[in-house]
Order: sequence, then C-alpha cells, then structure tokens
Amino acid sequence: MKRLVIGCLLQSILCAAMAQNPVIRDQFTADPTARVFNNKVYVYPSHDIKPPQGQRQDWFCMADYHVFSSENLTEWTDHGMIVSQQTVPWGNPEGYSMWAPDCVYKNGKYYFYFPNAPKGGRGFAIGVATASSPEGPFTCEPEPIKGVMGIDPCVLIDDDGSAYIYWSGMGIRGAKLNANMKELDGELQEVKMPRREGMPEMPPMKVGGQQMEGLPDGFKEGPFAFKRGDWYYLTFPWVRGDTVNGANPTETLAYSMSKSPLGPWDFKGIIMAEHDNHCWTNHHSIVEYRGQWYLFYHRNHFSPNDDKRRSVCIEKIGFNPDGTIQEVRQTMRGVGINKATERIEIDRYSSASAGVTTQLIDTVNTFRSFEVSLPRKGSWIRYNDVDFSSLTDGYLVVCAKAAENTEFCVREKSATGKVLARIKMTVKSEITRPGMPTPFRRDQSNQWLTLTSTLDYTPKGVTDLVVTCEGEGISIDWIQFKNRPLYFSPVTTSSAQPDDDGFIRRWLLLEPIKQDIRSNVVFTNSWLRDAFSKTYFKNQLTVLPQAGQKEKTGAQTLKWHALDSENYNMKLFRFAEKYGQQTYGSLFWFVTYVDCADDISNVRLAAGSNGASMWWLNGEEVLLLEGDRRMVKDDGVSQRLTLRKGRNILRGAVINGPGLSDFCVRFIDEKGQPVRNYEVRTGK
Repeated sequence: MKRLVIGCLLQSILCAAMAQNPVIRDQFTADPTARVFNNKVYVYPSHDIKPPQGQRQDWFCMADYHVFSSENLTEWTDHGMIVSQQTVPWGNPEGYSMWAPDCVYKNGKYYFYFPNAPKGGRGFAIGVATASSPEGPFTCEPEPIKGVMGIDPCVLIDDDGSAYIYWSGMGIRGAKLNANMKELDGELQEVKMPRREGMPEMPPMKVGGQQMEGLPDGFKEGPFAFKRGDWYYLTFPWVRGDTVNGANPTETLAYSMSKSPLGPWDFKGIIMAEHDNHCWTNHHSIVEYRGQWYLFYHRNHFSPNDDKRRSVCIEKIGFNPDGTIQEVRQTMRGVGINKATERIEIDRYSSASAGVTTQLIDTVNTFRSFEVSLPRKGSWIRYNDVDFSSLTDGYLVVCAKAAENTEFCVREKSATGKVLARIKMTVKSEITRPGMPTPFRRDQSNQWLTLTSTLDYTPKGVTDLVVTCEGEGISIDWIQFKNRPLYFSPVTTSSAQPDDDGFIRRWLLLEPIKQDIRSNVVFTNSWLRDAFSKTYFKNQLTVLPQAGQKEKTGAQTLKWHALDSENYNMKLFRFAEKYGQQTYGSLFWFVTYVDCADDISNVRLAAGSNGASMWWLNGEEVLLLEGDRRMVKDDGVSQRLTLRKGRNILRGAVINGPGLSDFCVRFIDEKGQPVRNYEVRTGK
C-alpha cells in the first residue's frame, strides 16, 4: 500500500466565501437577493455589523452593502462595498438602517433598490442607485422614491418589460413602476398613519401602490416576487405562531400565487419552516440558474447567541406539477458541486451516523467556522458531490485533532467504500523521529493538526466522500485535495536535447530500493563503494531498461519509468512519493541513452546530488560524490572523457537516508561551457 505523510501546511483562516452553508465566511450577511446577470449569480445581501457605541446593542445594525458573485455556487467573490449610508444624499449617515435590498437590469442599466432612514424624518424610505455593471460602482439618486414608505424592496420585471415594486410597510404593498424605474406609476393616495402607543399622532402621508390582498393574517415582511410560467409568486417571511401573551414566535418563509403581478393572491403555504435554533428572522429570494431553482435565505450560524447577526445560505427548491412549491429543508451542506481541490468544510456534511455533532471551533472568532466530531469507532459522515476532474496528481490535506494513534479513513460513496486515504494520528512518534520532516503543523491552540497524506485511490468525476472513524473519536475541520507541482512528465517523444544550460532532463528511473539508513553521516568513501557495489538486481550495471520493465530486488518488485524533468534537477523524492513505496532511506538507480553524431572529446561530467551519488559512463565509474550533500550545480566534476559516436550509456545512483533527494548532471567542455550537441533517449 502506497502511503506516506509527506509534509506540513499552516492552518489558515477560512476563505471569505466558500461552498457550504453559510456561503459568506468573513462577514455577517442577511436578506440575500440573488439575481442572474451575465451568466453569473449575483447576491445582494444586507450587511449585519456589531452596533457601535450609541446604537441599540440588541438590534439590527447595517451601514452598507456588498455584492458577491459566483459561476458555480461554490466559489464566491466579494466585489466590495457598493453603497454606504455615508453616500446616500437623502439618508441619515448614522441611521444604520440599510436593510434588505434588490437589484434588477433594464434599459441597459442596473437598478439597485434599498431602504434607509431618511434625514430629519421617521420611518424608512426606499432609494435607487444605478450602475452600468452589476458590481458597480453605483450612483445614488438624490431623492428616494415618492410614495414608498417602508423596507425590503423587491422589483419584478414582467415578460412585457413592465416593472413592479413590492415593499413592507402597512402590510405588504405593490405598485407598477414608471419606465424610468425611479417613480411609481399612478397617483399617490393620502393615508392616515396609525398612531403608536405613547407617540404623538402623525399627519396623513401620500402613499403609492396597493396593499396585496389574499395574504394570511399575522406579521409579514420581506416580499420577494417572481414569475414562473404563467404564475406569479409572492413570497414573504411570515409569523404563523401565537403572538399573544408575550410569545415571540419566529418567521417561516411562505408564499401565495396569482395570475396577475399585483394579485389578488391565493395563499398556498410554507416554503421553509421556522429555524430550529429560534433565530427570529428569515429573509430570502428564489432564482433559476442553469435549469435549477434555488432558495437563498439567512440563518445565524456564526452568531448563535445573537440572531441579529446572520449569514447567507442556499438550498435547492422544487415545484409540483400544479406550480406549488415543495417545502425546503435547511441543510449544512447547501448546494453546488465542490472541486476536490477546493477546501471542503467537511463539517457541513450531508448525512451522518448517530452521535455525530458539529460545533463552532472558536466561540469568539466565530468565522473560524465549525468542526465535526466523530465520537467513536464506526462513526461516519457523508459529504455529497465532489468533483475529482480537477485532481490529476494529488494528495490529501486534513485539518483534524484526535488522540494519539487514532485512525480515520476517507472513503468513496459509503462507510465501507473504497479507501482514498487512511491516516493515523501518530503525533509523538513522527515528531521525535530524527531527521524526519513533521507531517503536520499545529495551530496556535496546539490542538489542531494539519496533516498531508498520499492517496491510495483517486475517484473519477463527481462522487460522494465518507469519512470514517477507525479508532477513538476524532474532530475534523476541513479537508482538501491538492495537485502536486508538475515535477516531471512521462516521455512522449523519441528524443530530447539537453536544456539551454546543458542539463540532461530525460531519464529512465527505477522505483526506489529500500535501505536501512538512519543518518547520512555514514556516507564515507568506503561505505559508499561497498553500498554501490552490492548487487540489488540482475545486471544492474549493464541492463538497458525500457519503460515499464520490472526488476526483482529482495522482497520488492520495482518498475522503470521514462520521465522528462520539468526542472534542471530530477527530484527523486517526488518521484518516490508518486511511484515508490519508499521515500526515505532509498537507493535510486537511473539510466539515460546519449546518442552522438560524432565523437565529442575532452568533456567532463559535472553533477550534483542531495545525498551521495556515483556515476558511470559506458560501464566505467567516472565520478563519486560522497558525504551528506545538498544538491549544487557542478558540485563534482570528472576527469576528461570522450562521448563516442553513436550510443553512450550514462548511469547514476543516489543514496539517501532522511530528507529530500535529487540530482542534476550535464557535460561541460574545457572552458566549463555546457555541451549540447547530442540527443538523449530512453528507448532503443
């Protein structure tokens, strides 16, 4: 079984926007309106912040808007702030009331609608900002929309180009917009404002539009309207619980349907039930993207003790044949197909065995996100839809914590599925082994370990991952599959030349031969000559190998590989990591065929190696590099040689204990300049 813990990585703070719920990871976001522009999904949320001094500390606080975009719903880009309370001409610059917005495209412009507290007034007004790009910059109109007093604007553009605006204020209201998208169509009506207890009576106000009829009784806000087929949908957060006797029920997401954009509406029921953690609000949008409908909503994942600081989530949503909406269940997994090379928040699993729990890693810095705990042997979690097409030559990185010697596996499809990697938390033994690089790095809390492991198996296409606990309990933060740098590639041409500096990059390499070497200090001249003179496989100094040919050495059966190095030096450690069973304490044999059109006289072989090495040309020893070396160009140079007309056989061997290993070699002339007038081959 090929396995080795191969390196270490520092744990880093989670990316700002990722695939799993919640999707925005570096700031609080709520009230998400999703729109499709230019074949991307753009999300325009409100931006929850901690209230500054002087503001009510237990209430919503919002001072600006950001916009986010994605092409695959798993990788999100924050395009930064697009509107601030400081830049709204008619708004209160210290109102902190920039609640749920919307954005639509018409007339070659993007129209951004947002609520804000007006200067010198009470309540809310709704303003408009315009831009030539969905990402902004947006320019605010000097005045809000007349006749619209409220919050949570939503704009629906009908098939004929007509635009309708909906908002929360004295119930849910709606109105047609003028062609300029900045004014209501129709006369404003004088409405007497209801008097609040303990407050003076307010004068009548001129209000536009009409109240939406046919909606259920109870508190409603946050309208989002859309059209699908012949049906118009008016969706909204709705409190269906008892609000009497001091009760404080939480919001559902509900909906009504109509054949007209302004109703009357036929109430149909619930889209999403109340949050199970009693988060008071929910707010949403529904959008179709690439043939699938999605529900965008919010929940207080990163602020469990404060439901005024919330985070955007996404779920798939479906419709029945009669057009009614299928109820949506909240998940941690969310939507989208993750690339295996993305950091996968495995704690956002799709399903799990009994007893598995998730919790915040840090209850102060909540944006460090979550961890999942598999409490016992046999515990498992399943994470759906990971695409391995981006992984070509990969290894696994895992951030986890567990007791010494705990094992866990990453498998395909099920808890008994094919093993991609098996990892053992041998912390103490790996740290104390002399000369070994640590296979992990602890974080500042001295608990989390970031481990790397080679893969026994790489899936094809899109599949599900299952992590299984094979010993004592374990907690996992994230996993990620990474491609190794392209150190070499299989030979695909009949011949090659040395590179511009004369270095030979084409080689036949035998998979590493295991050696019991605990320290490189033994690499003396006599020790090396004894080591290199041993017979490890048949005809080792005369064999003319071909790619795929196998050699038997002791208990090992090893294969020759024909490879072109991407660098002037051949990285033997990476070769062993990819093809071998032995990366440390290894003996490497390699051969290349040097074909010359004529004799080339008075050349020298110049080599360098990490570890000790010996070199033979046409069966004769020409150079020995002894001692514990680092690879240096031209570290050792042979006596004068002649490259014969026709084929020459250049062989080398590198031996190394702990640590990395590689070599570089070229021929140089009497002036130390590279010799390049020959061809290098790995075939007959």
